[in-house]
Amino acid sequence: MKNRKSLGQHWLKDRDMLLDIADSASSENTDTVLEIGPGLGTLTSALFKFFNKVIAVELDDRLAENLPKSFPGKNLEVVHNDVLSINLSDLNLPEHYVVAGNIPYYITSPIIQKFLHADHRPEKIVLLIQKEVAERLAAAPGDYSILGLSAQIYAKVSLGPVVKREFFTPPPKVDSQVVILEPLATPLASEKTMSLIKLGFISPRKKLITNLLVGLKLPKERLQAAFYDCKISDNARPADLSIEDWCTLEKCLLN
Repeated sequence: MKNRKSLGQHWLKDRDMLLDIADSASSENTDTVLEIGPGLGTLTSALFKFFNKVIAVELDDRLAENLPKSFPGKNLEVVHNDVLSINLSDLNLPEHYVVAGNIPYYITSPIIQKFLHADHRPEKIVLLIQKEVAERLAAAPGDYSILGLSAQIYAKVSLGPVVKREFFTPPPKVDSQVVILEPLATPLASEKTMSLIKLGFISPRKKLITNLLVGLKLPKERLQAAFYDCKISDNARPADLSIEDWCTLEKCLLN
């Protein structure tokens, strides 16, 4: 079936890699997985090696209609909808479930934010995404971005295997990588801290103190004193601060 470029469809064909992804998603606490964008069902087939039930959310009407025909007798529920607009409470999800999928770049961040902030959060989120984006999600201080911080504040983030572009049909322009997010019981920072982070990244390449002067509209002397008290250099860039640094700075500035 011809792929639709508008939906970012690139289907993984390597059986061993598909099984690796499904294995990464497996859990002792649940036998149900919510699959995002099952496409032709290659990952779906691998997921059934580790899960009894697959709830597959597919936007493409052709694929949503054809998918059940590939899995007769399997406990497969296909939902023809956009995962970003769907209400999770409308799905037949058990108390514990995991999320898995091979997803296009342009919806990576919205999908992650949807599930990390959901009332009924998954136990684990395992996604095959663009390699560069996966690296940003798992970055350390010095390479942080809003994407990485907003993920790591709410989840433990780790990287799985790299998948070369030639393993896809049709091949994308870049390599992909598996990223694994395990939501934390308690976020590592508050919403106020997250708001400060967003202000700090107004211009990511500029000095943090310069961005905060614009965003917070506080006297420069006040900002310099807060940076000194928090042991943060005036020359620090937004990417340099750890989550703990941001929390400390928020307390100094906004409380």
